[in-house]
Amino acid sequence: MKRIRIILFLLLFSLPNINAQKNGFSYDLGSSAGYITPGHVPFWLRSNQFGSIPIDNASLSLIGAIHKDYDKSRTRIFDWGASVEGRANIGDKSNFTLIEGYAKVRLSIFEIRAGRSKEIMGLCDTSLSSGAWAVSGNALGIPKVQISIPEFYTLPILGKLFAFKGNFAHGWIGKTPFMNLDSNLLYPRTYIHQKSLYGRFGKPEWKWKLYGGFNHQVLWGSEKYTYGDSFTLSPFMTYLYVITGRGWNGSRMGDELGSIDLGAEYAFKNVKVLAYRQNLYDAGALFHLANLRDGLNGFSLTNLNHQSKKFKWKKLLIEILYTKNQAGEPWSKVTPSGDENYFNHYQYIQGWSYKGIGIGNPFITTRAYTREGLPADPSDYFINNRVVAFHFGFEGSLQKWDYILKASYSMNYGTFSTSEEGTSMGTIRYPPMYGIFPETKQFSAYLDANRELKNRLYIGFNGAFDVGELYYNSFGLLVRVGKAF
Repeated sequence: MKRIRIILFLLLFSLPNINAQKNGFSYDLGSSAGYITPGHVPFWLRSNQFGSIPIDNASLSLIGAIHKDYDKSRTRIFDWGASVEGRANIGDKSNFTLIEGYAKVRLSIFEIRAGRSKEIMGLCDTSLSSGAWAVSGNALGIPKVQISIPEFYTLPILGKLFAFKGNFAHGWIGKTPFMNLDSNLLYPRTYIHQKSLYGRFGKPEWKWKLYGGFNHQVLWGSEKYTYGDSFTLSPFMTYLYVITGRGWNGSRMGDELGSIDLGAEYAFKNVKVLAYRQNLYDAGALFHLANLRDGLNGFSLTNLNHQSKKFKWKKLLIEILYTKNQAGEPWSKVTPSGDENYFNHYQYIQGWSYKGIGIGNPFITTRAYTREGLPADPSDYFINNRVVAFHFGFEGSLQKWDYILKASYSMNYGTFSTSEEGTSMGTIRYPPMYGIFPETKQFSAYLDANRELKNRLYIGFNGAFDVGELYYNSFGLLVRVGKAF
């Protein structure tokens, strides 16, 4: 593995000697340097970065990428693409991360892709969102093989009134810590199943359109470790149970979660409006309509006026994330699964994470980033999943600088295991055993600015800071230079 990383590193940073225009390839080489508060990378420098995260203290980062995308004219029935991107951090500690590495083939409206990709799954504004619920781009992409219809395909019947897209994927998480029913800690090979289906109602030329769909994820592969010889399903039947969400022996197969999403769009003369809602499910409360209060709500405005100006706003976003209910309030509708305990799982010890980092919305936080002293249930990997968060995003340009601004304010309440209400399982409610998590407020902000110079050289900077009670106060400022080929 070390030798492979060295080869990738040398390949990425020898690109200036290659003819960049040949065969439709593009290359990007860049470096960034700066300072981050020791021990504490600010929230928006590490969240939703697809695993491309700087290290703390004074450091230097080298980033290189090779891309080959489909022909932009889309006149070919068959086409192919690929991408490799790596990041090397050099400082008090050094590391190399393969951020992206995949190959893809397109045949008409279908795509087959294999490898690690930058991915967001769910209906939201992908450029400014606080993060889609299930897959936000917070962690590295999980290596997988998938078949998909990646762009909305408009059905030629009924006057092109309907369009749809979706995916079906199998991925490899690797060996993960797992607690079987006898309380033995094991490290089985774990897989991920993913699928999604989204529809659009409205003709392409209409000003308004309606959207709806769902995504479904399952961590699985530990059934024999859980049930031993009593587990009698064949590998094929196990997979069928996983993809259909069917339970076995009174329990779900693996760790299952996702969202059911709704949205509406209207294009005025100069502004496009998008409103969306992601309804969350984890342990099964949404089936009983018991956690409808929880969800991600978003509203974005996109500027359709492309006239050149010294100052131009491109996009504005407001989101509200609410996850306090979880069907666990004393007055909530009773469900067989009790409170949801989002992203945690009683057997997959690190819950909904990949390589220790949460896969979904980053406001659901682990112990790794929070202040010491906040109470936590030792069995919970995500110690703060009851959140009310307000998020603002803005994208624009000033003179020749393009910039993105993000700011978020959250009120955090731990989990039901550390709440005054206590945690519930069906009709049984257990009092808190590990202390009460107080209302904890947090503010985080981020600014990224970039300017293109001559010969496709570019300069830029990004900075962020945290102020509040959930994370340690911190700041970071990085300056970058690079060249696109």
